[in-house]
Amino acid sequence: MGVESSNAWQALNAHCEQGAGSVHLKTLFSEEDRAQRFSIELDDLFLDFSKNRVSEETIQLLMKLARQQSLPEWIKRLICGDEVNDTEGRPAMHSAIRSEGRDVSGYALEVQPQIEQQFDKMATIVEQIRSGSWRGYSGKPITDVVNIGVGGSDLGPLMVTHALQTISSPVNLHFISSIDGTQTSNLLKSLNQETTLFVLASKSFTTIDTLSNAETAKDWLKEKIKDSKTLLSQHFLGVSTKPDMMSEWGIPEENQLLFWDWIGGRYSMWSAIGLPIALKVGMSGFREMLQGAHIMDNHFATAELEQNMPVLMGMIDVWNINFLNIQAKAILPYDARLKYLPSYFEQLVMESNGKSVNRNGESVNYKTCPILWGEVGPNAQHAFYQLLHQGTQAVMCDFIAPVERDDFDRNSHSEKDESLRYQHELAMANCFAQSRVLMLGDAAIPDSIKSQFDSPFKHYPGNQPSNTILLKTISPKTLGMLVALYEHKTFVESVIWEINPFDQWGVELGKLIAKETHAAIKTPSLAESFDASTANLIRRIAK
Repeated sequence: MGVESSNAWQALNAHCEQGAGSVHLKTLFSEEDRAQRFSIELDDLFLDFSKNRVSEETIQLLMKLARQQSLPEWIKRLICGDEVNDTEGRPAMHSAIRSEGRDVSGYALEVQPQIEQQFDKMATIVEQIRSGSWRGYSGKPITDVVNIGVGGSDLGPLMVTHALQTISSPVNLHFISSIDGTQTSNLLKSLNQETTLFVLASKSFTTIDTLSNAETAKDWLKEKIKDSKTLLSQHFLGVSTKPDMMSEWGIPEENQLLFWDWIGGRYSMWSAIGLPIALKVGMSGFREMLQGAHIMDNHFATAELEQNMPVLMGMIDVWNINFLNIQAKAILPYDARLKYLPSYFEQLVMESNGKSVNRNGESVNYKTCPILWGEVGPNAQHAFYQLLHQGTQAVMCDFIAPVERDDFDRNSHSEKDESLRYQHELAMANCFAQSRVLMLGDAAIPDSIKSQFDSPFKHYPGNQPSNTILLKTISPKTLGMLVALYEHKTFVESVIWEINPFDQWGVELGKLIAKETHAAIKTPSLAESFDASTANLIRRIAK
């Protein structure tokens, strides 16, 4: 029997059909103290989930579904390092890698010496580069570090280093992920071979995108560096689970950082893949990010379901997707430093839960993943908010914002600081106003101007559910907490839907077929066995 036939699922169906699914948010907000009762705070993170179409009864029924699906046991299995990735026969220990040996047991505790060994080596490399003692071939210190990766080997470090841009760093960081060559070519024009170091980051060390860009970087260095040993030892670092393949490519052992197959690509920024983050904020700042994530891990492992932040967010998403039939979600950060956060969460959520079979290999008859997208809120307001306010489909929204900014002096009254303060207040005003209008619709319009909106073209139905997440400030710690929150929320949903969130066979198939297609582009006769459309496209490229 699938989860959709279970007693707890059917009870939620009945609850929805008996009125909970059609109630308007403006009606729910007639309840006293709703905002206080439907919010939760953990350290430097505050979650307001009151703008969701849920009542206390809804939450109770959702928690019955969670317990029916053995969510507490699954959480324990995840944290202890049990084999939760059953299709690949391994654990998923992103929480173990950031625990520093605290609050873990089982296999998650056993691997701590391996983790610390790599972090110690990483710390040495970070100090050498940041202090200027790592030198290029001509003896000049490294000034620019280029991370070559794709997917999890790119998005996490890119997102975090961009978010922490107000923290000064002795090196300039750059990222290459695109396979088309334009990104690489444009970047290399601005760099100097004498002072540039490349980080070749690939879990499998077989990703064609990454290796192709790495070869381009090597060729660029060869324009000035004739000795290949010097080129590789002074201008390349490798981060992978495959030390033998890094050595075969030419990266010396002392320049290699390792991680393990029990860290999925989309969780790998917590490992040595996070080297660019440590280069940006120092190893102490990197460990601060790990500590922030561990705060969320420990909360997830110990808090009661009804007071558990990732559980509440995950179960409310299940309610929205499977019972209110809301199939899309927008991630809306109100700070430009969080520009890459929506992209990062797109990978985390859709690569994890974009599945159509359960853990037994059986097709499921219910939705398992929202279509996720997003943009920095003030930009999005002038783009797709039109659909959110007046479109024909419901969309869940997560508004994310820092309460404070750390790039100006709050006690200063200089023109610069006053201007930054004003801009921050304006961003927060827009964030809160947009979520309010999405909730209330026309009811949010003040009586003094309602006559100006007396038109069907200016009607706002409202009733769009949303969460608001406030960070005390944007810091390594709060980013660690925020990302871990979404990781665990995604895991919660997978448990309810009975799917494995830790494999990505669709991604693997794409890589395999791309290699076959590339061979056909090089030898067009191979395309004769392809479908007519692909074969025709290959012939046009071959010309």
